[in-house]
Order: sequence, then C-alpha cells, then structure tokens
Amino acid sequence: MEEESFEDREVADCLNARFISVKVDKEERPDIDAVYMSVCQALTGSGGWPTSIFMTPEQKPFFAGTYFPKRRRYGQPGLLELLEAIWGKWRKEKASLLESGDRIAAAFAEGARRTVGGAAPDRESVENAAAQLALSFDRTYGGFGKPPKFPGPHNLLFLLDCHGLGVSPEALDQVERTLTGMLRGGIFDQVGFGFSRYSTDEKWLAPHFEKMLYDNALLVMALVSCYQVTGAPLYREAAQRTLSYIRREMTAPDGGFYSAQDADIGGEEGKFYTFTPEEITEALGEADGSIFCGHYDITPAGNFEGKSIPNRIGKELGPLDTHMEALLEKLRKYRESRYRLHKDDKILTSWNALMIAAYARAFRALGKADYLDSATKALEFISTSLTDGEGELYISCREGKSKGKGLLDDYAFLAWACLELYEATYKVDYLERACRLMDAVFNRFSNPAGGFYLSPGDGEALLFRPQEQFDGAMPSGNSVAAWCLSRLAALTGEARFREALDRQLAFYMPMFRNQPTACTFALTALMGQVYPSRELVCVMEDEADVARLAQVLGGYFHPQTAVLVKTPGNGEALAAVAPFTAAYTPTPGKGVSFYLCQDQSCAPPFHSLEELIQRLEAE
Repeated sequence: MEEESFEDREVADCLNARFISVKVDKEERPDIDAVYMSVCQALTGSGGWPTSIFMTPEQKPFFAGTYFPKRRRYGQPGLLELLEAIWGKWRKEKASLLESGDRIAAAFAEGARRTVGGAAPDRESVENAAAQLALSFDRTYGGFGKPPKFPGPHNLLFLLDCHGLGVSPEALDQVERTLTGMLRGGIFDQVGFGFSRYSTDEKWLAPHFEKMLYDNALLVMALVSCYQVTGAPLYREAAQRTLSYIRREMTAPDGGFYSAQDADIGGEEGKFYTFTPEEITEALGEADGSIFCGHYDITPAGNFEGKSIPNRIGKELGPLDTHMEALLEKLRKYRESRYRLHKDDKILTSWNALMIAAYARAFRALGKADYLDSATKALEFISTSLTDGEGELYISCREGKSKGKGLLDDYAFLAWACLELYEATYKVDYLERACRLMDAVFNRFSNPAGGFYLSPGDGEALLFRPQEQFDGAMPSGNSVAAWCLSRLAALTGEARFREALDRQLAFYMPMFRNQPTACTFALTALMGQVYPSRELVCVMEDEADVARLAQVLGGYFHPQTAVLVKTPGNGEALAAVAPFTAAYTPTPGKGVSFYLCQDQSCAPPFHSLEELIQRLEAE
C-alpha cells in the first residue's frame, strides 16, 4: 500500500489537499495500534496491517479497513474512490459522520469501563489449555494449528511447566517435536542462525524471512529451558547459535538491540537466504559444495521459487563436525558479500527487555560470562538512553533520540528481565529494581475494574485506554505483569504483590475459562498458585559461595521454586525487599544453611549441597 498509494503523486495530492495524514509505527506506538485495531475489527469483522482509519479531528473514527489498492480491483474498493466518497460525504453530510464517530467512540468508552472478573482460580483452566493445545498439535512436524505456523514460544514455556507439574504426559514431547521441527526447517537460518517470524507451510521449510528480536529472545528462553529439562545438547547449541546471531547482527555498539532484519533484497523475499547448487559450488568449491548440498537439501529443482532454502528436514539433528562448521562460516561470509539485509535499527525498551531476560536465562543455565555481560550492558543502555531523569521509561530510541512515554509492556517486560537477572546472579539490586518497576505499573497503569491499561494515565489522550490480555506473537503486558507478580509474591512475601496478583488472576478468569490457549503465559502465573510451590532461602557465611550455588541451581528447571540468597553483605538490603528473610540466620561453622519452605511452612535447615540437589531432583 505504501508503494502503490502513499508514494504515488496522484494519491498524495488527494490526501494532502483534503485530509491530514498520520502514519503510525505500530511497534513504537502499540497503544495507538491497539485502539484502532479494535475499531477496525469491530467495524469490519476482521483486522490486519496496514490498518486504514478515517476519523474526526477529535480522534473519533467513522470508517475503517485494512488494505486498499490505488484503484478498484476485483471488487475491492480503490483508495482514490474511497477518498473521493468520504470527502463528498464530509462536505454534504458532515453531521451524520460526526454522529457516527460519537456513537463509535461512546461504545468503545463504555466497553473500556466494564468490570471484569470471575470465580476463584483453579487447575481446570491449565488442564483445558494443555488439552486444547494437544488437539491442534502437529505430530509430524511439531507446532500447533495449520499454516501459517508461528513459533508460539510462550506456549512452549507453558508446556514445559505442564511437564514439570505432571499436568500433561504429552507436553514435553510436543515441545521437543516443535523445537526440532523448527531447527530442521528453513524458519531457522541454517547458515547464519536465528529464527524468522513464521512458516508458510506445515514443515517449517519456507518462512516469512523477516527476523524479529522478540521471537529470537523468547525462543532462546524456550530452548534453554528445554535443555534444563532434557539435558539434550541440541537445545543448548541452538540457543548458543541464536545468541551468536544476535551478537553479530542485532547488537548496537552501545549494547542495545535492534528490532528486526528485513526479509527481502530489492523487493525479492528470500533472495538473501536461498541458493542454487552452482552458487554453493562457487562459494565452497566442487567437493565441499557437493557435500554441503547433500547435507542441506540444495538441489537443481529447488524448494522455493526455483532456488533452495537450506534445511535438514528428514535428517537427524546430530552435532556438526568441524569441517561442516567451517563450511557454514565460509558460506555465511559469501552470502554477506552478495547482499546486505536492511535492519530496523530502532531500539525498543520492551523487546530489549525480552532479550535481556533471554541472555540472563542462558547465563543461568549455560554459565557463559559473556551472556551476563550482554544482559547487563543492555540494561545499562536502557538506564541511560531509555529512562528519563525521573526514572520513567521511554518506548524507543534511534540515533540517540528517545521518545514516547513508556507503556505497560516496557515496565512489565523490564521487570521480567530484572527477575531473570536476579535468579541468575542473586544480586539484590535486580530484585529491588523489579519491585520498583511493578510499583510503577500499579501507579501508572492500574484499572480499578481489574487488570492494567496498556497506556499510562498521564499519557497522550486516545479514544480509550486499551487493555490487552491476548498472548499473540509475544505475551501481552498483562500476562507478563501476572507472571512478575507471581514471582515477586513468592520472593518477597509482600502483601502488596500477593493482593495485586489475586486481582490480576481474577481479571483473567473469564479468559482462563473461555479461551485458555489465548493466554498461556498468564496461566504460568496461575500455576504458581494452584500447584505446589516452594521457597528456598539460602543463608551463606561466605560471599564466594554464591557463584557456585548459582551454577548448581542453574542446571535445574524449577519454575515453582523461588530462591533467595542471603549473605553477610546483602542481608540488610534483602530484608528491605523481602522482610521475612530477616529471621533466617546461618548455623555457625556450617558454611551455608538451606531453608526449604512449602505452603508457608519451613522445614528445619540442612547444610549439604548434595542434599539440596537430591531434593530438587525429587521435585
């Protein structure tokens, strides 16, 4: 639509003469997108991008649609004819358009005021979500539903929790088949690594080649967690390869992360990623080229518009030998010498927070110090470039310019990142920051009727304040807020987090009952309340033992266990955040005392790391 209409002189002249045109980047202003996507869906029965809205100067919409060609085509109205019709009606029947806008605005304002809530949370919604995912699961290639197939990493994280709690005997198999299916297919860039947005077919072969920061962050978390559960090197290596792509292609010099990498070269999608056998031979030579083509399905017939997407569908995913690794590196450099993909180099707070969380979780499980360095450097970037002098977040920045009052996603996702950093390092500063961020969520985004608004109370006045619950390509801000509240309630014991969590789960109850697979990340917060959970307080006499403890605990998948570490140097700061820890004291001469608590009841302390491991493995 941009090429056909907005860059066309005839259309531009019509728009500029009769309308005020506003183009919205939905990634920079998801609050505006959420408002008018809701309008488009209500008025037309469907939505999508581009979204076209006609409204009064008071932001009251009276007509909506998605894509319009320049001129009428195959029964689809053309933009020029539509502009002419709306202009004529505005001149002749302006009052009726204003009245229509008033009615639509009033209906949405009324909907935003409705109180939501439901019965007390229980396990039924979790079990229903697992059962519904099983019904749509593709047992051959993995994934859920029919093409186009999206990765849905938050569904995988939910299923890993289900596996750990014994909710579904099929959950782990579903996760592994999905991850291995993607790792075999073209949705995973076999040459340069990283994941594309979605697959256009059931085999994960032919993706929409655009790579998004948030997909890769969430998939790293799913891969790392699956590695913790299974110990299979495949998932560790895939996470490491994906993070190597992020470091090479998507990391700014000052530590922030870029948003996306384009799918096309000169308007031809997939041109960067596809090869002919002749191109492989040119890059690798006759003998090595033949080996590579056989390993990665590069054929004369091709599998995508006459060329081949490298893939390993139908092959075992064993480790690559050093020779094949060298060929991949050589081909990657050859590929980059042919073309360079454009990057969307804006840096978004919420998406950066997801990548910080991914790096922190990878450090916790894999122990690579450079992962922690990447996480902390990006967090420092947010502190200096995406935070104002009052501690309030911005939405985005580009070329040193920050803009937009931070939205719910920015605060909630950053709290998630800080919690992941705390659980990777046990540094109280990260726990304190997570608490401050969630307090800011209470102050800036709370809806007295339940849940949190997407936009802040002192933000730009929109038609209404949107409130999102659905987990789409990534979890919603409300789902992540629920997860953070669940963790903070367990870690701090503070009533304000417990009470806020209860309200948030009540807000979700209608959706838990009616559409549980639409909010699986929120269900992970519910699981912490309706299934057995534990708190582990580790009181250490020697600060040096903390790193060793973190390394040991990082090898285990224990989402239902909240871990606090108290040392001689952090006891006062920890008690300020988690007051109940003041009562936990070391046993002199024992080095470390482990207090394991369940259902508000703590067992006597024990002092053996081996015993701790045994209890964790018995979880």
